Amino acid sequence: MNNSSQTDVDAKIASQHETKVAVIGAGIVGLMTALEIQRTGRRVVVIDPGEPGGRQAASYGNAGWISPSAIMPVSVPGLWRQVIVYLMDKSGPFVIRWAYLPRLLPWLLRFLWAGRNWKKVEECAKLRFELSRHSPRDHQNIAAEAGVGHLIEQKGLLSVCRNKSEFLANSFAWNMCRRLGVKITEFDAADLRRLEPNISERYQYGVRIDEGCHCTDLEAYCRAIAELIQERGGEFIRGKATGFEISDGCLKGVNIAGRAVECTQAVVTAGIGSRELAAAVGVRVPLESERGYHVVIAEGGNTITHPIMPSDGKMGITPTRQGLRIAGQVELAGVKASPDWRRAELLRQFVPRVFQAPFESDEAIDRWMGHRPSTPDGLPCIGATRSCRGLFYGFGHGHTGLTQAPATAKLLAALVAGQEPQCDLSAMSVHRF
Repeated sequence: MNNSSQTDVDAKIASQHETKVAVIGAGIVGLMTALEIQRTGRRVVVIDPGEPGGRQAASYGNAGWISPSAIMPVSVPGLWRQVIVYLMDKSGPFVIRWAYLPRLLPWLLRFLWAGRNWKKVEECAKLRFELSRHSPRDHQNIAAEAGVGHLIEQKGLLSVCRNKSEFLANSFAWNMCRRLGVKITEFDAADLRRLEPNISERYQYGVRIDEGCHCTDLEAYCRAIAELIQERGGEFIRGKATGFEISDGCLKGVNIAGRAVECTQAVVTAGIGSRELAAAVGVRVPLESERGYHVVIAEGGNTITHPIMPSDGKMGITPTRQGLRIAGQVELAGVKASPDWRRAELLRQFVPRVFQAPFESDEAIDRWMGHRPSTPDGLPCIGATRSCRGLFYGFGHGHTGLTQAPATAKLLAALVAGQEPQCDLSAMSVHRF
């Protein structure tokens, strides 16, 4: 090869490596997407008004579960019968504020329709499994790469029931998991007590997702990934993305507070804020906030090995570096409504029922409310938009953003690089609505 040809090749490689991709959102999905895009040789700039994984993000406050069994959508046959109960019961795990019901109704009808029969639920579950199946391994690898492998613990995820009948009542989901290859172990009362001696006698049956992991410090995990991105040349900009610079149908930049960040490709991974950004290019997405709460309390001697979900509590109880994190609740009230801290108090009050010994102190060390961005059909929006060349989406993961983040990131990185994704994304198109 002559010198001129070599120069042309070097210039082409340099040009590819200088290609800038904006990733809007510094939650776990955005951070992993930026990391995977970097692997394709592109420069990334991550845009978010807050710190990576900060309190503004759902990534900060979830239960920290990383589960290959996170396949079931929330909407299932018969759920519609419970809607009136949810409207009336202010102490239940699923709450709808009356004042928000008129605005919520179109989303709610789509939500109920999505779970109209078990065939639709099974189709959705199979797609969700593709985003979940390798998540424990992927998180372990990424955490090790970021130097925080100790933050991801693989001890399994334990659901506990008051009796076997409660377990069998959810047999569709468990059988579906088994058919897809998820490894599950069942425990009778004696085996459950040997596994977790501090569990109350109230619970007589258990099932463990054997390959499940949990994160013991979500904020530190997100921070470590952000630092890894920066070490590899990534840039972080503190600011709110408000729209896009578009010319002849092609992306030219992302608007932030009156200025534009130049780029020819961008990925919207902004959680609940993605709805407004999609609308900025004419795409209407029915995205609602399933507002979730958590409290963190000192263990007080009630040590557990596994993250635990009690069947009658519908919350995740996770041992973290700060204490026991109790996360759960679904509150449909919009983005702007003030937190109802009674939701967090209900979580705190339930926890003593789960353990044998009384708590020395169950005072809340921390409490949090955040927005889980949820589509009505239980599937995220992943793919390109038809309205602007160079613009991609990766949002709407609902309760399972942490679990589905690695697979979502790989799919988006492939799309940005012009490669064929590993699975059919048509059912997750942002235009399906």
